[in-house]
Amino acid sequence: MRVGVFAAGGTVSEIVSAAKGTAARGLNSFWTPQIFQVDALTALAVVAEQVPDIELGTFVVPTYPRHPMALAAQALTVQQVSGGRLTLGIGLSHQIVIESMLGMSYGKPVRHLREYLSILMPLVRQEAVGFEGETLTANVALDIPADPIPVIVAALGPQLLKVAGTRAEGTGTWMTGPATIASHIAPTINAAAEAAGRPAPRVVAGLPVAVTDDPTAARNIAAENFAVYGQLPSYKAMLDREGVAGPADVAIVGSANVVRAGIEKMIESGVTEFVAAPFMNEEATLDCLGSLI
Repeated sequence: MRVGVFAAGGTVSEIVSAAKGTAARGLNSFWTPQIFQVDALTALAVVAEQVPDIELGTFVVPTYPRHPMALAAQALTVQQVSGGRLTLGIGLSHQIVIESMLGMSYGKPVRHLREYLSILMPLVRQEAVGFEGETLTANVALDIPADPIPVIVAALGPQLLKVAGTRAEGTGTWMTGPATIASHIAPTINAAAEAAGRPAPRVVAGLPVAVTDDPTAARNIAAENFAVYGQLPSYKAMLDREGVAGPADVAIVGSANVVRAGIEKMIESGVTEFVAAPFMNEEATLDCLGSLI
């Protein structure tokens, strides 16, 4: 069982501290997102210098704001610093972010992802790329000595899962429960990879987690802290498919035994790596996660 920690927000020093706490428990991986806070890859370069051995990952970097060559160059630089420990998680973000906040087009996201990966994947494998698409073009090679970088794609819908299964190393999910992983995510991406003659993909799944003796209070906190994910269409579709009212209902909360059972259920559903986002009682929650390794 592979288990990691997802940490968002704060200063670079706080992210380093969170990574140290994750590594001290013997956990497998440490992930951080690119949202509206510090730059995820820059922070992970600092983490890589100070926290050895543990796998590092972005969960996820939005594609639209960065040309794939620019993202590949930054990621390869972090891979060089980390000695080959980086997994690059990318995603489309959301229409409200790309169009309303950034003023960019979110049109034809599946085409965008295909074109993006057509440029990104050769570059992170140290290959030259010559590609001219409808929205993206690159005729370039990078000279950044580093190990090839595995790429996972935040994919929830069937078309995006098929792209992830055929062109990347796997997918990363958020706010997606075990029933949906078992009935939709895992079978769709696994079938796509198999049809393309590719290895079985990684299915990295993240959920809020808290060890607590008051699960009702924990779910109330989760409902408040993660409310936005119940409003974004891509996540709401997964919550609806799971048959739950909102993010609090997929959070894994309760005693250490209950949390362990919840994570084991995720693994049984087809998840290859579980990533916990501790949102209260952090030390007890991290200790519980460490006990699973």
